Amino acid sequence: MKRSIDFLIPAAVLIAAAVFPAQASDRRYPISRVQKVEITEPSGRTVWENKDFLDCDDVVLTEEDVLFVLRHMRRISRSAYDPEKTDTTGCEGGANVTFKNGKILIMGIEPNGRTLALEYDARMNRMNSPTSFYECSPCRDRKMALLKDALDRADERRLKRLEAEGKIPPGEAERRLKALRISR
Repeated sequence: MKRSIDFLIPAAVLIAAAVFPAQASDRRYPISRVQKVEITEPSGRTVWENKDFLDCDDVVLTEEDVLFVLRHMRRISRSAYDPEKTDTTGCEGGANVTFKNGKILIMGIEPNGRTLALEYDARMNRMNSPTSFYECSPCRDRKMALLKDALDRADERRLKRLEAEGKIPPGEAERRLKALRISR
């Protein structure tokens, strides 16, 4: 009897974790109801772009990214979305998601998982719902892993510039770059 209880408790925990994920998507936008995803702006920049951190030309939004965001986004307040108070890459892609019921969701998605969304009806009339703000930790982890090479190039540009300006000693840029690549 003791063995069966020892087996059932971990099994119950695993089932609960699968049924109630920690990062829940917005139930108003189920993936099963998506009819079409149109990428309107695959790579864009905002006033917050910092090429020393990430060049927006290296970031391209794909249909797969949009569907991943829809699966994992979590609603946050407008103040939590404020770029002056949170991390922002300065890069953003745009997408229109059309659902089977005619609802259209216009999304702005950053590589770090920050997303804003506006709802429109089939005639492109703005619906009464306010602009929604989301964050997506799994999206940030996934996209930033894909952008590792772009981050390495940005670090290399920044360190070479500092070396050329004499702010770091000759050869130091290469040493720091090697350390940064190992740490990622």
